Amino acid sequence: MSTATIGQETIIPSSSRATIRDNDDDTLIKPGYDPRLANKDLAPLRKQSWSWYNIFAFWMSDVHSVGGYVTAGSLFALGIASWQVFICLIVGIIIVQALVNLVAKPSQRTGVPFPVTMRFVFGVKGANIPAIIRGIIAVAWYGVQTFLASESLNIIFLKFIPATHALAETSFLGLSVLGWLSYGILWVAQACVFWKGMDTIRKFTDFAGPMVYVVMLALAIYLVVRAGGLGALDLNLSSGKPMGLAQSIPVMITAVALIVSYFSGPMLNFGDFSRYCGTYRSVKTGNFWGLPVNFLVFSLLTVICASATVPVFGELITDPIQTVEHIDTPFAILLGGLTFVTATVGINIVANFVSPAFDFSHVNPRKISWRTGGMIAAVGSVPITPWNWYSNDQAIHYTLDLLGSLIGPLFGILIAGYFVVAHQRIAVDDLFTMDPSGRYWYRNGFNPNAVKAIILAGIPAIACAILPSPLAQAGIVNLTALSNFSWFIGAGLGFVVFTLLERRHPYIVQLDANDPDVNDGNSCDREAAC
Repeated sequence: MSTATIGQETIIPSSSRATIRDNDDDTLIKPGYDPRLANKDLAPLRKQSWSWYNIFAFWMSDVHSVGGYVTAGSLFALGIASWQVFICLIVGIIIVQALVNLVAKPSQRTGVPFPVTMRFVFGVKGANIPAIIRGIIAVAWYGVQTFLASESLNIIFLKFIPATHALAETSFLGLSVLGWLSYGILWVAQACVFWKGMDTIRKFTDFAGPMVYVVMLALAIYLVVRAGGLGALDLNLSSGKPMGLAQSIPVMITAVALIVSYFSGPMLNFGDFSRYCGTYRSVKTGNFWGLPVNFLVFSLLTVICASATVPVFGELITDPIQTVEHIDTPFAILLGGLTFVTATVGINIVANFVSPAFDFSHVNPRKISWRTGGMIAAVGSVPITPWNWYSNDQAIHYTLDLLGSLIGPLFGILIAGYFVVAHQRIAVDDLFTMDPSGRYWYRNGFNPNAVKAIILAGIPAIACAILPSPLAQAGIVNLTALSNFSWFIGAGLGFVVFTLLERRHPYIVQLDANDPDVNDGNSCDREAAC
């Protein structure tokens, strides 16, 4: 299906529109699309109207979430100097930018979300495998981010409603009654925003990202002034004895790996948002400003704010929620608390609400809509009680390693399938047919090579994430450093194994770029080279 690009919108030609059933929505459902594979949320978009700024705002909310600050602050516990942490943050985010640009392209060019894109790799039925895996991971992250945001709301309650102190003294399943109250309020608030649809979500992130910038800059200025100026700050926040160059390099590599692991979730989910962009260049521009540039400012603000807490409060505080809690100005507490709540809610909705909504809807499009899929994810986040396992630096790193090990193989297989095996060519209409003669039917709807690759890459990656710690505690062998690279191991194995399997026994059909039914990612859009 060929398309034409006008400004920031990709428009389907009139010759193609004649075959499309009007479903009064923003997607294109052709008469031949099987209802077991298509609904109004999963079908290709009628138009792709997002600009680079919408992607920029997406990353602003992501980077400035409470989880982002907590993860960055935890790097100081590794023992390297502040300037080394700073370098690790920048190197890590540049790697993330490059990888995000890769995973964005297939969805942007076809206009379909991640689970539908995976049909050309796994088969029209087999794509439910990565959809379910990603959906479960997103549920875990949704619970984590909601809990972190609720911590900010707790501060506001305790400061302005003294009676809530009694609620903080009684706990249930590891969380105080006040914590449950805050968690419930944010759970409902996020559901309300999500229920309004993608346009409302886009507007929310467009607002949340810049607002966090303004408040964080104000917080940094406030702390620096109270500390007596920049000259009074000690920018070395590392704990433990100073390391030599030979000792610090492996630790810095580990820190870079942790940064990539932290962003591995939004990175894999990014196709769900790049599909809305009119051009691939818009995606790359938004990623440039939203990742390395935005992250550079974020890193500076993180180091400055954390350094200033020592002379101002007498102790090092790397958690922004605790920093706001120590401020004795009611207005500052209210503004800071609400800002971190807004920022975390923003990224939680776009990264951990939208994506599992597509995933669970993909499992049964006829019965599960996008909204229903999102609510399944929201409800599922409560029983896992994220506050019980996401509470310290070691737990954070262990969690990132385990989740990264599951995400890595999916990433590697997708990139190998699109760029190496399929040569960036997808027959979009065949993504929505159960006809055994369809290009992506493979063997009973499954690509055996993709299934084998996820097993062969996933088992070693998971083993690298969960086995080193118990082996070290048992005194058998110390391979704890290996767990930090579970995402890279999974992604690398997924890429290599799937490529080799397809070369040995190919299932993915080599498509002709001149075929009018083929979307060729090698062709350039109107705005710029690909």
